[in-house]
Amino acid sequence: MMQAIRRSLALAIPALAMLIPAAALADWKPTRPVEIIVHTGPGGGNDLLARAIVNMFEQEKLVPVRVQVINKPGGGGAVAAAAVYERKDDPYTLGMITSVWLATALTAKEAKITVYDLKPIAQLLREPAVFAVRADSPYKTLKEFIDAAKASPGKLKQSGGSITSRDNIIREQLEHATGAKWQYVSFPSGGDRLAALLGGHVDIMVIEPQEAGENVRAGKLRVLAQLSDKRLPKWPDVPTLKEAGFDVTPTPQIRGVVAPPQMPADAAAYWIHTFEKLTHTKSWQKYLEENELEPAFVSGDAFMKSMKETSAELREQFQKAGVKVRR
Repeated sequence: MMQAIRRSLALAIPALAMLIPAAALADWKPTRPVEIIVHTGPGGGNDLLARAIVNMFEQEKLVPVRVQVINKPGGGGAVAAAAVYERKDDPYTLGMITSVWLATALTAKEAKITVYDLKPIAQLLREPAVFAVRADSPYKTLKEFIDAAKASPGKLKQSGGSITSRDNIIREQLEHATGAKWQYVSFPSGGDRLAALLGGHVDIMVIEPQEAGENVRAGKLRVLAQLSDKRLPKWPDVPTLKEAGFDVTPTPQIRGVVAPPQMPADAAAYWIHTFEKLTHTKSWQKYLEENELEPAFVSGDAFMKSMKETSAELREQFQKAGVKVRR
């Protein structure tokens, strides 16, 4: 009889464990400062998101210790990925990733450490973008810019991030689809990219909707097209790429969190649960709405699956644009 009970318990306990949230099984909580490593300089998209999250952690009292952002730019995320990897099992280190890290894993032969060498914590959102020019630019539509680039190959310039960023991927797709050619000038931070456009050093850039909106309202920028499948609510009069006459696929941009590869399971469970709680706060919902971002929370193995699916989309886009894929 007792043997049968023990056998029943042995079967029941694992089944019950599957029903209990991972965080409920974890005793770990941070007791000293935490670092979030980002691959951009100050003012870059990931830097801004990481700092917004730090503020929300504090505002919502989600994390009991100080959290700080560490900038490790370079190599399209490769430098930041290596920095996270080197922390080995440190539960006080996180990395904030974007699709750039996935693109680098596909195209950069010299990237020895990639996002797939790290522990997936959570995907947080998907992010649209827009093409923008200065308000005094002669180009009123994206077609006018493309036609000018075709008429004077290599004369016009676009500011952007690394060569594996969405900024450059969409440029290569458009060049491949239209035969137009323009220069791509890489800058370490979003602030530098915007300053180059506003200063007249470049002619166009890909920019997040919120930052574009602020500058449009200030009379500094004009938006030509949206990098999204459908028009965003705050930009009802701006066409998508396909509506503008360009049959190219908007490059997916995800943002999420990874950790050192050997982070203990209880610490990883704590961070998954913490980021999931964040996505249910009013602060997070307000942030998404104000920045026109799409909620896309998945965690752990589901996040790794999502990264691989996004990577497959990027691979297809690289191949269509004639970009060499090395992995």
